[in-house]
Amino acid sequence: MSTFSAQKIELDHGSGGAASHQLITKLFLPMFDNPFLRQMDDSAQLTIGNSRIAFSTDTFVVSPIFFPGGNIGDLAIHGTVNDIAMSGARPLYLSVGMIIEEGFSMDSLNIILQSMKKAAQIANVQIVTGDTKVMPSNKLDGIAINTAGIGIIESDCQISANRAQAGDKILLSGTIADHGITILTHRDNLMIKGNIQSDTAPLNDLVLKLIAACKDIHVLRDPTRGGITSVLNEIAHQSGVEIEIQEDAVPIKPQVSACCELLGLDPFSIANEGKLIAIVPESSVEKALSVMHKHPLATHAAVIGSVVSDTNSVVYVKTPIGGKRFLHLPVGDQMPRIC
Repeated sequence: MSTFSAQKIELDHGSGGAASHQLITKLFLPMFDNPFLRQMDDSAQLTIGNSRIAFSTDTFVVSPIFFPGGNIGDLAIHGTVNDIAMSGARPLYLSVGMIIEEGFSMDSLNIILQSMKKAAQIANVQIVTGDTKVMPSNKLDGIAINTAGIGIIESDCQISANRAQAGDKILLSGTIADHGITILTHRDNLMIKGNIQSDTAPLNDLVLKLIAACKDIHVLRDPTRGGITSVLNEIAHQSGVEIEIQEDAVPIKPQVSACCELLGLDPFSIANEGKLIAIVPESSVEKALSVMHKHPLATHAAVIGSVVSDTNSVVYVKTPIGGKRFLHLPVGDQMPRIC
């Protein structure tokens, strides 16, 4: 029986933070409970015949729909491709469902579709089925896109958020908070100097190269809503481990850091759309970093922390002066409609 106590859905329930976690674990998970859903990974890992399959779905309601570095169309393709890839799978086929507001510009729709076509080609996936619905004017903010996808897990890797182990190292493929800060500054017309744009990109090629070099990867996750704070807390909870992050090891662009400081935002909790976290045994760190640094999407990859024990499910940051601050799931939504 559900133990969810909220009387109404609020924006916080879509933030990727504490409210989202409660909605999923207290309402959806008990309602639909099964062993696959219970894994709580970015995609479900299924066995069909002799094949291991990854299956995922995501819905995109970003505002604005066009932003520096991309738009809602390529973001939707990248999002599902990346969720499938985080299981170690090679994405193959996508579906696309569109809900469009009456009066939406046909020129804008064409741009979005062209972006989706190009993104699918680059990620080497095919859009094989879909659906379209139109809502009356003022009943929807422009357009919403759902993508679902399947991929095949061809390696023997067992990758899941419940497999982090004491002694593992935590790698991040690049700079944080680029997507979220891009959306915020473009949405509110903030005049921020510096080249800030979304990092939206398909990560499947990077993942397959990582798997080829490191057969013992334990966890892969892309830190989207809620940023690295939410993802690290989910991993800590699912694996039952204590995670320590070195604050000065986390890569962030100076202009993004300055914007976060100016606006009072925590960059650790801001969405990314083209980065991944990999948790690997210490013996595989050099191999993993070598692969990352050779890939155009991970030239700024770094080791940002460690799994220090399996006694507590907590995440904390060590500051450059030796202090410690705990990273808790965000309570509110710093920036709604981010993806």
